[in-house]
Amino acid sequence: MRILVISDIHANYDAFEAVLGDAGAVDETWCLGDIVGYGPDPNLCVELVRDQPQLTCLLGNHDVAVIGRMPVVAFNSDARRSIEYQQKVMTADSVDFLQSLPENLKVRGEISLVHGSPRDPVWEYILNSMTARLNFEHFDTPYCFVGHTHLQCMFQMDEARDRVTLGSPRVGEVHQMIPRGIYNPGSVGQPRDRDPRAAYAIYDSEAHTWEPRRVTYDIPAVQARIRELGLPEKHAVRIAEGW
Repeated sequence: MRILVISDIHANYDAFEAVLGDAGAVDETWCLGDIVGYGPDPNLCVELVRDQPQLTCLLGNHDVAVIGRMPVVAFNSDARRSIEYQQKVMTADSVDFLQSLPENLKVRGEISLVHGSPRDPVWEYILNSMTARLNFEHFDTPYCFVGHTHLQCMFQMDEARDRVTLGSPRVGEVHQMIPRGIYNPGSVGQPRDRDPRAAYAIYDSEAHTWEPRRVTYDIPAVQARIRELGLPEKHAVRIAEGW
């Protein structure tokens, strides 16, 4: 099956629409969390996620905060301002949908799915090979898909040599998956790898392949809405620069 893997949409509806258009027809969609936070359009993004056929979706830390399961003081001041705004504008239907989603690791076939990390599903960032190594002990499947870092990358465990390596597969290049691996599709709505294009991946469960992808979208339009709403200027600037 051809599966769309997305994470960290962060209320960026334009980026999300661009990803769906670029991905084309898929058999399933797996969303690794953080539908909301930072951006200007939380309700539109929740509605669009909810409408995806054959959806598997997890909660991210911003989602958890928006529905009141995590104190906003856990976030920096700019992130907190966006969360507090979104708590005011979220519709009852959007809140109900987020409240229905799981926080913990989910298994789909040979893949473990989680927002942060297998050992801390909501909050831990897997940013380096040392943290990845510690997390390989916390899932039993050949592969794990994670989000949260906003970085499109992969970690490979070579069990024979007891070595974990960090890689960044080229955009559009189909990667043949080899057990065991941790894969991150990057962020749809707020990439942080100096590439502002919306990031996602296509996973083929029959061919055992992973294809990282990027797509352009109307960044100035999103920046304008962030500014019109009086949300932090930092969040408008960074989506244009990918940091």
